[in-house]
Amino acid sequence: MTSRSTIVIDARYRGPPDSGNGGYVCGIVGAAAGLPVAVRLKRPPPLDLPLELTESDGALQLLRDHEIVAEARPDAVDIDVPTPPSHAEAIAASLGYMGFVEHVFPTCFVCGPRRPAGDGLRIFAGPLGDRRMVAAPWTPDQSLVGPDGTIRPEFLWAALDCPGYFATPLAGRMALLGEMAAAVSRPLRPGEACVVLGWRRHSQGRKHYSGTAIFDRGGALVARASATWIELKPPPGG
Repeated sequence: MTSRSTIVIDARYRGPPDSGNGGYVCGIVGAAAGLPVAVRLKRPPPLDLPLELTESDGALQLLRDHEIVAEARPDAVDIDVPTPPSHAEAIAASLGYMGFVEHVFPTCFVCGPRRPAGDGLRIFAGPLGDRRMVAAPWTPDQSLVGPDGTIRPEFLWAALDCPGYFATPLAGRMALLGEMAAAVSRPLRPGEACVVLGWRRHSQGRKHYSGTAIFDRGGALVARASATWIELKPPPGG
């Protein structure tokens, strides 16, 4: 049996200027799955165009004109999550966010410093002392709430996205999210002060693997994710 629905990625949720933020788009697919999944991005998700979300025999795909934009598979997101810093430590870490000085996509929905409060998430993950991790505070607002009064899962996926990039050696270089797997442990309500943590897992050639997590102010795990980042090849002569 096949089910279909149509979604449109609003330009508000862009990562690069002309495509959707990877974490947000993966979260749309992940929310439709209703269980922990890994979502692989096959092409840049287009903005302001109708996309078809299809499920057939357990296979979930996001399509544009029959071309696959993203596809999902079950994934337990079995990663070791480090002990979180305090909220005060995350605030201090964010002051060193390298995106304040140089940013590849300064209008990114998640981490773009040119996005005003109430528009972008403004998660600015900076180095956490000598722990070889990055961290940032985050307080989700009312615009991110779903019908049940909690933060919609695609926004939790989005919050888990960019800190992973800044935890890798890629920071400051052109790279795109290739795959992301996330699991939500508990609902989050608007106004809850959180800590977002990112850490490097390992690298292999142009692929870099990271982990991210969201914690409430008391240190309880809200959500976790693993991600694969792909460094883009420089243009010829670049």
